[in-house]
Amino acid sequence: MCYDISFLEKMKALTALFPTLVFDADVNMDFELDHVIGHSYSAFPVVYKSKADEVPRCSLMEWGCIPYYVTDEEAYKKQRASMLNARGERILGDDKSYWHKIRNRRCLIPVTGFYEHRNVKGFTNKIPYHISLKRGSLFYLAGLYSVANIADKETGELIERKTFTIVTTAANSLMQQIHNNGNNAGRMPLMLNDDDCEKWIQQDLPATELEKILLFQMPVKDMTWHTVFSIRTAKLREDGKLKNVMYDWPGIEAIDE
Repeated sequence: MCYDISFLEKMKALTALFPTLVFDADVNMDFELDHVIGHSYSAFPVVYKSKADEVPRCSLMEWGCIPYYVTDEEAYKKQRASMLNARGERILGDDKSYWHKIRNRRCLIPVTGFYEHRNVKGFTNKIPYHISLKRGSLFYLAGLYSVANIADKETGELIERKTFTIVTTAANSLMQQIHNNGNNAGRMPLMLNDDDCEKWIQQDLPATELEKILLFQMPVKDMTWHTVFSIRTAKLREDGKLKNVMYDWPGIEAIDE
């Protein structure tokens, strides 16, 4: 699944695809992070279209969906870890799924890459990879968002919370080799091309078009990847470089392209 992403681009770059994009006042236009961890449930800039005016907006939303019917965050805390990703197959194919219920709340997660771990023979720990696109640094992952009114612990006042999840799909031949182990092996985030990005956040997108996008797999020829230093550790790289920068782990079998 996808629990780690990177964003090393100026926020202004989002207007290349969305010239009329409106940024909320609390969006940091200098926001850049080489590693964003899903399980931290931190706020991240997300693009969506308001139902009221169809204008594309960039708002801060927390990674890890809180369903709209939840009012007590503490009671829901343990379940939230399972809401970082949404299987694309359930959006249209499982009418009992929460993802089906919010299928019209689609959003885009701007990234410059994502991380995934590979099980490699001879290594105790899995080896992390940074995956991105050859065509440029910025691209988008498909997501869904939710809006819940959560009671403040001290005052009891209901506070609106916007949260999101990253949609995943069956892995292509590259990601099958990298994400090759664990309960969710063989999955990858739904990476979108530019045309599908604009369609994805349309309010009136027909189900047939939505299904086509959900079945899309980014061609391996358009992707680039490399090993990186351990990302889930407090230990810093000795060379002081960012987490998304290539790190050579000797003795790793090459990926079959």
